[in-house]
Amino acid sequence: MNAKSIPISAWIGIVGIGIAVLCAIFAPVLAPYGEREIVGDIWMPAGGEFLLGTDNLGRDLLSRLIYGARTTILVALAATVLSFALGMILSFAAAVIGGFVDQLFSRFNDLMMAIPTLIFALVVLAVLPQQLWILILVMAVLDSTRVFRIGRAVALDVAVMEFVEAARLRGEGSLWIIFREILPNTLSPLLAEFGLRFAFSILFLSTLSFLGLGIQPPAADWGGMVKDNKDGIIFGISAALVPGAAIATLAICVNLVVDWLMKRTSSLKGGRGDA
Repeated sequence: MNAKSIPISAWIGIVGIGIAVLCAIFAPVLAPYGEREIVGDIWMPAGGEFLLGTDNLGRDLLSRLIYGARTTILVALAATVLSFALGMILSFAAAVIGGFVDQLFSRFNDLMMAIPTLIFALVVLAVLPQQLWILILVMAVLDSTRVFRIGRAVALDVAVMEFVEAARLRGEGSLWIIFREILPNTLSPLLAEFGLRFAFSILFLSTLSFLGLGIQPPAADWGGMVKDNKDGIIFGISAALVPGAAIATLAICVNLVVDWLMKRTSSLKGGRGDA
């Protein structure tokens, strides 16, 4: 792949994601103040000592934004990885084994998808202890239903091909067929779906935090920052708009990269077909 072949839109997405990742990794170095440090009056305007102003408690908004990138990205990424691991294993098993197992997994997945995701998450998180690993697990389980649907669809397409039938005739087991035959031939659409699921996890986590059931204060995350500063909008204070813009920007950057990957995958398939 040549760097010149990457479109400008994809470069914008890559740079945006790179900046967010750097903020997440080097937050203690890049942030001017501590994550929970009160450094001024409430809702001080941007400029001077505080580049983006202060929040509802007098904490530096830029520092909170940088630390919030770490929390938001790590939680969303952990939930996405876990949801893909769960969804892909179950969907590939359903496609390879078939029969009763396929029907059982598919109908249970349909049942889970019939329940509104946000309402289900709010009910579960309101009952369970508010701990980070529980939040990640709930997000992953709910998102794995979408992964199962696309994973089963692409796995069924590959499972009927001749090289898979040849592997069965050789006596290969289900695990061999899943990880050595089906998975390598379905990576392209699944990687694109991973990007979309990651963007959705960022938005979903921010929504839960805004509603008070996501990342708990005083830890910084972008959805919680919007919630903390939403009352300032009434007085013309833009403190809530800064983390909101960060959420939207990161989601757009991820989608730009995913769109490029999907187009590149489609062009590669078209090239193979013409050959």
